[in-house]
Amino acid sequence: MITENHVAEMKRRLTLFHSYEDKHIKSLLEKSYADIQYRCQAFDMDKSDRGAELVYERTRYAYNDSLEFFDENFLSNVTSFALENMKEVDYETDISTTGN
Repeated sequence: MITENHVAEMKRRLTLFHSYEDKHIKSLLEKSYADIQYRCQAFDMDKSDRGAELVYERTRYAYNDSLEFFDENFLSNVTSFALENMKEVDYETDISTTGN
């Protein structure tokens, strides 16, 4: 999920050069990933630029104690990513496998 590369990228974005907040930043990244995943379904941080960008932005807001503004400022981005990331469902197959 969240790797040291993600922590390093977040530190670069925040212009942090020390390592004593690494655990805190990793925790914020994990919580942000979990939140975006809950809203938009699972995605790979290394393969989905839009998903990763939302995680980094949410983490930035959380780090700066402004998380309450993230939803308002990124609602359209989250919505469009959720639609883009939706898993295709074959309802005919689902109905035939459940026996209904």
